[in-house]
Amino acid sequence: MKQETISRGQFLKELGLSSTALMAFYCMGTTLTACSSGSDSPTPATPTTPTTPGTGTAATGLTGNTDLARGKIDFALDLTAANYSRLRTLGEYAWVGDVMVAFVRGNTYIALAKACTHQGSSVQYRLANDDVWCANHGSVFSTDGMRQSGPATGRLTMFATALSTNGNTLTIKE
Repeated sequence: MKQETISRGQFLKELGLSSTALMAFYCMGTTLTACSSGSDSPTPATPTTPTTPGTGTAATGLTGNTDLARGKIDFALDLTAANYSRLRTLGEYAWVGDVMVAFVRGNTYIALAKACTHQGSSVQYRLANDDVWCANHGSVFSTDGMRQSGPATGRLTMFATALSTNGNTLTIKE
């Protein structure tokens, strides 16, 4: 079976919409877009280098299980290690296996499943809005994982975080 790619306009024409109907869409300012509203969204921080899901090593600043498929999430990050030292800066976040870890307003850490509940794209923390955003289709979640808007219909799983008394180790677990 040969797969053919066609433009959105060609697709609409094949549905039977005439050029007059298509022009009406454009003249009225109606756009046919993907799931995102296209609103002005502040650019989130760039995440630290994502790690491969699984069991990390002390050399990378990660120990424990970060892969939901391997069982319960239970890992620790060494915030003095080069891979995760940026997490000490307000607004920074990192993808660690299947989890997004962020240092959010109120000087607290959050850990949420990183896969958007719409189509599985990786979510990002936005300090300006103090929310979690899926850049792929525009879904927005609060910092406790609750869906606020967008095509996503479910919440993001939230994991417990605990910062060591010296502030050097962040533990994340279910």
